[in-house]
Amino acid sequence: MLFSRLPLWAITFGAGIANGIDLNPDDIDSIKSSASTVAAGMMSHYTGYRPGDNPGNLPPPYYWWEAGAMFGHLVEYWYYTGDDQYNAHTQQAITWQAGTDAEFMPPNQTLSEGNDDQIFWAFAAMSAAELNFPAPEGNGPSYLTMAIAVYNLQSARWDNKTCGGGLRWQILSQNTGWDYKNAVANGGLFQLSARLARYTGEDKYANWAEKHWDWFSTSVLYEPSTHQINDGTDVTANCTKSNPTQWSYNYGLWFTGLAYMYSATQDQKWLTELKAILNTYFTNFYPQASGGKILVEIVCEPSGNCDTDNLCFKSFSMRWLALTAQLVPELADQINPYLRASGKAAAGQCSGGSDGNTCGMKWTQTAWDGSTGVGQQMSALAAIDANMLRLKKLNLPYTAKTGGTSKGDPSAGTETGPGNNIIDLIYTRKITTADQAGAGILTAMALAFTLGGGYWILGTSA
Repeated sequence: MLFSRLPLWAITFGAGIANGIDLNPDDIDSIKSSASTVAAGMMSHYTGYRPGDNPGNLPPPYYWWEAGAMFGHLVEYWYYTGDDQYNAHTQQAITWQAGTDAEFMPPNQTLSEGNDDQIFWAFAAMSAAELNFPAPEGNGPSYLTMAIAVYNLQSARWDNKTCGGGLRWQILSQNTGWDYKNAVANGGLFQLSARLARYTGEDKYANWAEKHWDWFSTSVLYEPSTHQINDGTDVTANCTKSNPTQWSYNYGLWFTGLAYMYSATQDQKWLTELKAILNTYFTNFYPQASGGKILVEIVCEPSGNCDTDNLCFKSFSMRWLALTAQLVPELADQINPYLRASGKAAAGQCSGGSDGNTCGMKWTQTAWDGSTGVGQQMSALAAIDANMLRLKKLNLPYTAKTGGTSKGDPSAGTETGPGNNIIDLIYTRKITTADQAGAGILTAMALAFTLGGGYWILGTSA
């Protein structure tokens, strides 16, 4: 079987640069070599290929959503570098976790899954569709169908009963965070809608993105005078006050959605909002004390208090910043210096561990900060990869009219869509040993999460 043997990256990991990564952000070969080393370090944490494990699964302390994010980065790594050694793992992970229903609601995750968790797997599928990532063999749902299924499910969860609309953080009412409407859940659906609008050309997705933006931009999640994006708001207080915690990926979700809408429509209003949010993002997350061009996760990084989720937020910020420069070329001259400086700095943190090129979190330091994990590797990979767009002529994300090969089922995620109903699947699918193992891990993590008390209100919303 394909996943019964030790993969190539596990054999070669550590065979790269012995004394850290000295990236030349102006050289394509240097970017490819550096990215390859970092990707190998990231995949050294992956266990889903092992017998008895679930494809797409990362072991504790990593949550299910971060695995989806990681495979999204691997789709993009292939796009940037042409290196296909992880493609089979990526294909298997995405299709396994989507299931025959295409909804990314696997039975061993459903009870604790949030809207933001689901959206990061949908982003991986949407990137696969937009970049013509090789489709897996078989007759399962297409990448585009997976993205549409999540859009259909999440748009149906729109909550008009409280706060005039918006999406709650959680899917199930018994979960901690049900009473929280936050920037990541809403920004995720906004971005997905905008991407579907651009890919398909269908008005319904653009109309939904506009509806979502209208709600968000008049909510307490957004400060129109400063263009600050707040983390969330409490439904029980009718969303009258916000949690002002600032995370870089919250900004990335929204400015990238705006970039997609501008690319799809050429409507100046989207560009105006995009520029405004982008300027606030640069001000808030690139402190002048560090040269003003190196990304810092300001809430937790300076104090060293970033948790497992927080450690990967910069990866999305970097990827989406590069994508915005690609979708809106008139912004490239403004964005590229940030990509160059952050990419160089991120690579410079990859000088730790027994192999000499394990990546840390604090890019503003020239010496390895002593931290290690999937999030650190993922963030460095995204920052390094982003520099490809400065140097190499890469295709824009495809659309159905410009060569996109993934075809979608518009009914996915509805009662008439593939798999019909996730609740039926939960009770009728045969439970495997891998499912039981995954459920045990999930239960332990959920218990730890609950005992953590007010963790969610601090804004770690993924």
